[in-house]
Amino acid sequence: MSGEGSRGRGRVATVIGGGNGIGAATCRLLARQGWRVAVADLDTTAALAVAQDCEGWGGAVDVLDEASIRSCAARIETEFGPVHAMVSAAAIFAPRQPPEDLPLAVWDRIVQSGYRGTYVANVEFGQRMARRGAGVIVNISSMVGQRPNHGHAYYSAKAAVNMLTEGMAGEWGRSGVRVNAVSPGFVAVPRMVENIRAGTRYAVSPAEVSALGRLVEPDEVASVIAFLLSDEASAVTGANIPVDAGVLAVNGWAVHGGVPPARSRYSTDALE
Repeated sequence: MSGEGSRGRGRVATVIGGGNGIGAATCRLLARQGWRVAVADLDTTAALAVAQDCEGWGGAVDVLDEASIRSCAARIETEFGPVHAMVSAAAIFAPRQPPEDLPLAVWDRIVQSGYRGTYVANVEFGQRMARRGAGVIVNISSMVGQRPNHGHAYYSAKAAVNMLTEGMAGEWGRSGVRVNAVSPGFVAVPRMVENIRAGTRYAVSPAEVSALGRLVEPDEVASVIAFLLSDEASAVTGANIPVDAGVLAVNGWAVHGGVPPARSRYSTDALE
């Protein structure tokens, strides 16, 4: 096994929401790193396709249904093996609506998916890890869990996920289970790219409000998730790592005209 494939050491990692986007990128990276990957997604076709790429397990899960999450956890452990790592990456995209126009049923669905589903997944997989005395969980939050935008249900759910992550880290830390969160910014998944191309969702380019002046690639988020799952992060728990190309860091620059442009480039000969 190569150096890249030594991180997982043949242990099982489950990615809920692993059929697309960040979840799919995470599955493929973990497989390259030597994890045995279980891919769970509401989109069963996508889950099975990614599982085939990873030579892993694929199946359905509905994060709006606690019985489905419970059944998924039991099936993976029975059919594929004890789960050492779990990534909770499923969520529903938020519509752009003022709160007075946002139907409560839509609010409930987004919060139940992004927060309640994450909570149930943490409990179902985390309790098994705690009983075995080892395991690690990464919850996918969002930068809007720290700086809200128009997605009132979505940012509420992600802020709750941040607190959940800290709470579960304390709950199971002495049982050998680490729990962390990753907060992506504007990630270049197909839906984001299409929204930018269409020009209907954003008043300014998302890239322009970041320190790096670009979107985040799904593989870049996956790399941080993989690090947190690895033994290299053995002392990291209760943390929330932004992977946002510096959007949060430059939030205060807007009133001063935005982030400074790149400095002029020159050769080292000019220094001689």
